[in-house]
Amino acid sequence: MAEVATSARSSATPDQLLVVIDPVARRADGESVRIAKDVLSAGAASTKVCLPDSPEEFARALRRRGSRRPVVIGDDRALLRAVGLLHRQRELAGCALSVVPVGSALGLTRSLGLPSGAVAAARAVLDGAERRLDLLVDDSDGVVLGAVGIPPVAAHDGVGPGSGAGAGAGPPASGSGAGSVSAYSWLRTCQSLVRTLASSRPARGVATPGSSGPARLRVEVDGVTLVDLDQPVEAVSVMPGAGGLAVVEVRPLSVGAEASPLTASGRTVTVSGAHFRYRADAVVSGPVGTRTWTVREGAWGLTLPAG
Repeated sequence: MAEVATSARSSATPDQLLVVIDPVARRADGESVRIAKDVLSAGAASTKVCLPDSPEEFARALRRRGSRRPVVIGDDRALLRAVGLLHRQRELAGCALSVVPVGSALGLTRSLGLPSGAVAAARAVLDGAERRLDLLVDDSDGVVLGAVGIPPVAAHDGVGPGSGAGAGAGPPASGSGAGSVSAYSWLRTCQSLVRTLASSRPARGVATPGSSGPARLRVEVDGVTLVDLDQPVEAVSVMPGAGGLAVVEVRPLSVGAEASPLTASGRTVTVSGAHFRYRADAVVSGPVGTRTWTVREGAWGLTLPAG
């Protein structure tokens, strides 16, 4: 793993940055990576640039960041990898993560409100503000930033059902400073996207409940059954909402007239039944017989444009 230390003007912001450049970003758009690195190096008091070639080196760079603020240059998968690593190290509470989106899979970063251009995203790292966001954590210690989808319908950009919202629409932040972020807009965008994806054809070669007939699942929200095994369902979505609650939508199998979706909010969501696969952001997991997701309010911090 290559590391390069650089210094900026003494009049610059006092931030000391650890810039971790994902190898996929370097291959996909080297010019945007170079521009972002130059802007960050010129605007921070000092920067240390790491060029990991493997997930192990990526994790090592984050572990050794010291007092430097971590900045990831990469796509949705790089963001998910960084949040997952910091969660497993139990360091999310005291670490604000910054991201410069570069790559082809950028639906999740867009939905979180991160700028898409290299210059604008790098300036947001330097001039933006930390917002604390809710996190879904499952019973295997996996994390979800955007949404869980059952069945795991493939998205066009390779990320999960909650990651294809338009630029500038972000999830509600917890605590003070949430300001201009609209929870209603975020939830409506995610729900609309999940419905669109659920009606699409599953990716070839991926076994899902929907590929062999309707799924029979029990969905419980805070211990209360929303739908039971006797009601076939077309799709289930779970996503962080506002105020430390998860928003759950179940679409029952419709015969004739379209059935109205069942919705509920709660802190804990358990899905069980016949072995099923699910998509959590960019990752398809399973099959599992049961999975529980719990909301961690304000569990992680992301630097977003000020205002």
